[in-house]
Amino acid sequence: MRYLRRPAVWRLGAIVLAAGSGSRFSSRPGEKLLAPLEGDTILGHVLRALRDFQPAVTVVVLGHGADRIVESIDWEDESIVRNQRPDRGVATSLQLGIDAISSLDSGLDGAFVVLGDQPRLRASTLLALATAADRSEAGAQPIVVPRYSDDPGPRNPVLLLRPGWELAREMEGDHGLAPLIALRPDLVLDVAVPGEMPDIDRPEDLERIRRSPEQAEER
Repeated sequence: MRYLRRPAVWRLGAIVLAAGSGSRFSSRPGEKLLAPLEGDTILGHVLRALRDFQPAVTVVVLGHGADRIVESIDWEDESIVRNQRPDRGVATSLQLGIDAISSLDSGLDGAFVVLGDQPRLRASTLLALATAADRSEAGAQPIVVPRYSDDPGPRNPVLLLRPGWELAREMEGDHGLAPLIALRPDLVLDVAVPGEMPDIDRPEDLERIRRSPEQAEER
């Protein structure tokens, strides 16, 4: 399914954070993102959801196991950026992604920040975040996050509108956008969405997802 009717106000890109070692899943770099799931890989499911939404530009930030991932994924028009020092944390990958999409499309109003190990990403969730941003006051709440009905904990993906990019550039460490969201709730717009957003850290997480196959209409 391709989401052709999207809010017209915002021109949005996407950054996929996929540079981690995945050491809790396997000692082999890249093994987690390439693990098979329902006829695709974990990262492949994430990319498919983004392709359904059709962002203006998609940047995938790779690090550990980058060569293997590049060779194994059926890429379309995604741009690949390599984090040469992924051990410095997620913040470095996010900043590389922001710099990359800025150079690829200077007219972007924002970007989705997506994790490469969340194969239940849905285009409908991206659409809900974009629609909520479209209806809100421009720039007043530049961090747009989902609130899942079945699990209110996860806050991914994040739609980071351009006024929030400088805040992301100041981040350090390996905690992604969570500390910024916690520190500045005044800048955060919550959007209610159905379902949940499990991520895969260990092999048992993948087995749990395999036992609960996604319904096609949920995408």
